[in-house]
Amino acid sequence: MAIFKGAGVALVTPMNQDGTVNYDKLSELIDFHVDNGPDAVIIAGTTGESACLTMEEHRIVIERAVEMASGRIPIIAGTGSNSTATAVQLSKEAEEAGADGLLLVTPYYNKATQAGLVSHYSSIADAVKLPIILYNVPGRTGVNIAPETVAALTKTKSNIVGLKDATGNMAQSLKTMDLCDGKVDLYSGEDGLVVPLVSIGAIGVISVWSNIAPRDVHDMCELALSGRFAEAIKLQLKGRELVDALFCEVNPIPVKTAMNLMGFEAGPLRSPLCEMEENHLEYLKKVMTEYGLKLV
Repeated sequence: MAIFKGAGVALVTPMNQDGTVNYDKLSELIDFHVDNGPDAVIIAGTTGESACLTMEEHRIVIERAVEMASGRIPIIAGTGSNSTATAVQLSKEAEEAGADGLLLVTPYYNKATQAGLVSHYSSIADAVKLPIILYNVPGRTGVNIAPETVAALTKTKSNIVGLKDATGNMAQSLKTMDLCDGKVDLYSGEDGLVVPLVSIGAIGVISVWSNIAPRDVHDMCELALSGRFAEAIKLQLKGRELVDALFCEVNPIPVKTAMNLMGFEAGPLRSPLCEMEENHLEYLKKVMTEYGLKLV
């Protein structure tokens, strides 16, 4: 059974003005998403500034998210690392905290071979019992998980059950689905390609867009999964320019800025992430207003 179907929100990590994690605001955000459409919360992922969290913060953020959700919505913990040993440790800690699943980005910077990726993911899968979603985002990590590698992992490790595909390569996505022969749950990692990927068998999205328009993203997924593609594509197209604006600078700079503009008080970004350039900020405000989002 899939960890979730539909819209998973790749949640930001709210910060206080002094740069510490704002756990009170995190609780408010989880309550908001429980009430407004998402089918899962992905905590401590790329959008959650995981690369800027300490190991201790990473553990506590996941623990608190599980406590705050109280079983109302699945919590999927981002526990990937460029170090296999670190990813194993983070994954074990997330399992102990009660997370419902793991999201494991490919090891970045090292540029592992496909054999290295098999070894990396197999070590993590052997160390935990939780279901695992692989995360393929070569634009950020510098390494691509080949379809053959995904197929090998899903066929040999029973708890590797999903793939977040942020390649933007539909041909590769289709080949992956074909080679996996029904053994992988595909999630779009691209907010702009959700409906097209559902049309070839994806079961949802892990979404940045959902932070600020959760109901639209949920409804789009629900329509597409029920085969109502004409209606689903209208929502996909409605969000086209907003999604572009949310990625006009590196994620999560624009989405955290957007949340602050809407009064969510997500707080500052951690260095080396920085505030948006003025021209991009004005573009983001314009697009958000045209979309119908209320700015404070």
